[in-house]
Amino acid sequence: MEKEYILITDFCLSHNIETHFVMELYEFGLVDLVVKEDVRYLPIQQLPKAEKIIRLYSDLDINLEGIAVITQLLNKIEKMQDEITHLKNRLDLYE
Repeated sequence: MEKEYILITDFCLSHNIETHFVMELYEFGLVDLVVKEDVRYLPIQQLPKAEKIIRLYSDLDINLEGIAVITQLLNKIEKMQDEITHLKNRLDLYE
């Protein structure tokens, strides 16, 4: 389990944040958490996303509602970029 997840308390200690902040991120749907035997874990694949959110919150002083909007917009942009790449690849087949 240690390879796939990190304890929320360890994550918070390493980033100098409170555990309730990670719980708020979970409540806003910004990160996923796993609960095993009443212990909360953050999946390793969520680390870059959680760290980006922490930087937005602490460095730029953006509230959680703003971070939720930014995250949604970034996801839409990523999907559109993937679609553009797919369409370019299809167009290359016809040229």
